[in-house]
This record gives sequence, structure tokens and C-alpha cells, in this order.
Amino acid sequence: MSAFGEGEGELITLHYPRPLPMRLDRWLVAERPEQSRARIQKFIDAGLVRVNGSPGRAKTPLRPGDCVELWMPPPEPLPYLIPQPMPLDILYEDSHLIVLNKPAGLTVHPAPGNKDGTLVNGLLHHCPDLPGIGGERRPGIVHRLDKDTTGCIVVAKSQQALVHLQRQIQQRVASRDYLGVVHGAPQAESGTIEAAIGRHPIDRKKYAVVADDKGRLARTHWRLIERLGDYSLLRFKLDTGRTHQIRVHGAHIGHPIVGDATYSRCRRLPIELPGQALHAVALGLDHPISGERLSFEAPLPPAFTALLAVLRRRRPAPLPP
Repeated sequence: MSAFGEGEGELITLHYPRPLPMRLDRWLVAERPEQSRARIQKFIDAGLVRVNGSPGRAKTPLRPGDCVELWMPPPEPLPYLIPQPMPLDILYEDSHLIVLNKPAGLTVHPAPGNKDGTLVNGLLHHCPDLPGIGGERRPGIVHRLDKDTTGCIVVAKSQQALVHLQRQIQQRVASRDYLGVVHGAPQAESGTIEAAIGRHPIDRKKYAVVADDKGRLARTHWRLIERLGDYSLLRFKLDTGRTHQIRVHGAHIGHPIVGDATYSRCRRLPIELPGQALHAVALGLDHPISGERLSFEAPLPPAFTALLAVLRRRRPAPLPP
């Protein structure tokens, strides 16, 4: 980082308004939610924060009327995040967030062995003026969709939006609904699956329902939409967002998602699918800045629609009265 006031950056001037003293680092974290605690600490350690004209320390006590100056350097680019052009099906976008309809086969963010060609790479190309998150020039992934799961996904464009949207997920203010075609026909019309999810005890690349002390609480609500012979169309609503949650819970109750090569046994499918028949159909959230309630729906992908059409044609005719 450059010294205070040198190079490119932005000078932010704040005044401490509280009657009781408070540590500089704690107040800045509360005052600047778009910055992480670690980054605020870096600013202070680098001499980029001054209190009444003198370099501040993390433990510096602030008193009423103190003037705090923060020199904000520009976001640092991440060398492994390369902007790459790709088609994006954008459902909504403003300066704070973007909502997309993700296709099958697209990984959300880079990982070992998959460092490019991800949604994040495409977003960096689409938003060349993307502000920094955590001091780095990157979009903020609020929640994830598996590589072969399609549908609504929201991405934050700033640390402030990221923190607000993640809190909505945690507090269930945001709503996430999925449509899935499963094997079999549930006897009930609806239900709730509440079972902890953790790493599979044998295959560490998979997840499984495990004992409560071995995993994290996961709760999935489901409702039967349509019976399709040996298959069913279900609508899922998440209370939690564990990795592979719907896929693991579906398999746990004996109704794995059609086309899921990881959690369902190899079965001959009615048509060829690019992945599991699981689609994030609806997303609801409060705008992180205005507070306005926003609702989005993602149309079913062609493969999902074709699967439903085939199953409906093959569905047995109802018995005569």
C-alpha cells in the first residue's frame, strides 16, 4: 500500500459522534461495513488512518468530535482472476448487485483445477469498473449454485451489499425456491427434511446426512407439484444453504434428483440431460441499499422443459371412475 495521500486513492473524512470513547479499529469496522475487519486493520497498520492529523493505532480511543481521516487506496487486482467474455443471462442489474439465470455446466467461482471459465471470470469482463470487495477487485458471491444446477443467483458488487445480502440469507429474509424432478413418488403432498449435512465419511468429495455433532444443521421444505409416473416434480424451499443440500436431502428420503450422477444410482434417463434436473426458479430479497423487496424468476432451461414434456407423455392415464 502507498503512504497516506500518495498515489491513487480517496480521502474519507469522518467525525466521531458518540459520547463514550471507543477504539479506532472497532468504530471503523462499524462505520465502514463495506470493508472487512482485516482490511481496516491493514489500513491502520500501513499508516492510512489519522486521528486529528496524527497516525492512528488500533487501540486509539476516540472521543466526541475527533476527526478521523482514512486514505482509501484503489482495489488490488487478483492475478488469477482474469476477465473473460461469456454470455450472461441477466435478470436484473444495478450498481450494487446483479441477478443472473445461471446455465448448467458453469462453475460459479475459480477453484483448484478450475481457475478460469467461471461465472466470476465472466462477471469481471461484464463489469470492468467493478469496485473492490475485501480490498480486491472481484464480485461478491452471496450464495452458490452447483455447477450443473441452473437458475437464479445473486452477486454483490460491493462489500456493503455482500454483507447485507449474506445476512439476509442467514436470517432467512431472502427466499430461495427450486424446482426439481426426482425419482419416485412421495406419498405425502409436502414435508420438511431436517437433517445435518457433513462430509461423506468415506468419499470426501461427497456430502451426506450425518449425526448432528458431525455436520451442520440443514432444513429443506418440499411440496409436490406434479406426479409423473415413476417420477415427481417437487418445489423446494431452503431454510439453510449447505453444500449440495437439496441433492443430499432428496437422496436421503429416497427421492434423488434425476440426472444427479453423484447422489443417485446410475439409472437410464428418459432423455439426455446436461446435469441434474434442479433449477433455482425463484429468488426474493431486500435491496441492500434501498430496502425495496425484489422478486425474480428464472425460466426453466430447455433440457428441463423437454424432460417434463417426455414424462408427461409417458404418464399413465388415470383409471376410469
